Amino acid sequence: MNIVVTSIIVLGVIGIVGAAVLYIVAKRFHVQEDPRIDQVEALLPGANCGGCGRSGCRDFAAACVGADTLDGLSCPASGSAVMKQIGEIVGLAAAETKPKIAVIKCNGTCDLRPQIARFEGAPTCAVLASLGTGESACPNGCLGCGDCVTACPYGAMKMNLETGLPEVIEDKCVGCGACVKACPRSIIELRFKGPRGMRVYVACSNKEKGALAMKECKVACIGCTKCAKECTHEAITIANNLSYIDYEKCKLCRKCVDVCPTHAIHAVNFPVKKAAPAAEVKLKTEETPA
Repeated sequence: MNIVVTSIIVLGVIGIVGAAVLYIVAKRFHVQEDPRIDQVEALLPGANCGGCGRSGCRDFAAACVGADTLDGLSCPASGSAVMKQIGEIVGLAAAETKPKIAVIKCNGTCDLRPQIARFEGAPTCAVLASLGTGESACPNGCLGCGDCVTACPYGAMKMNLETGLPEVIEDKCVGCGACVKACPRSIIELRFKGPRGMRVYVACSNKEKGALAMKECKVACIGCTKCAKECTHEAITIANNLSYIDYEKCKLCRKCVDVCPTHAIHAVNFPVKKAAPAAEVKLKTEETPA
């Protein structure tokens, strides 16, 4: 018999036997899955960002289907509307959640932080942090290599080449927390978006004492406590020479913003304050003693 024909027959038999073995194994070890897992997964974004605390969207879907309650289960990328749909599929009530967004707790732009070194190694924040240093004098500020930008699965961050700092694209950020995990200096935080996107936060992570902090960055928080004293809602605490605003207690009054001597506290998406009428300004000027 021709060797070519023989080879074809042998390979064909091997293929048939192999297919039969795979079929038997598949049947023998087949695991029946709840069809609702596919329904829930179809509602999820499929980015596998890990914002839910699970290994991926499929794992999160399985957790929802197998849970007795949806408390503690939430997909930040999907929001409350999708979680409500998931609740209807699995027959459980989904808790209402407030959307969050990433904020950068550093405002030390290139012109505000003196550069003390130049790094020519692998351009990643992780490598710089492992060396215990950065290019600027601030030991707690942004390293500027964009690890957070690379980690974002939604394209919701970009590096500003002029300031050397990352920026959050608000209409794309879903609050998954991938950037938070990627930042080796923990200068990124997830906070409530707030009504109409309005929020107030301390854009600084420097923990040095006042004079040294100002030397390292001109807009650093100096822990002067003025903001804490001004806040009537007990939303501000001072620890390690650094102010922190509790976004669950903050009433967005912005009194702290007005008294901060270094402008380290930022108010975002608020309407511009109207200037006082000229007549009122003139009256105040006249009342001021010479």
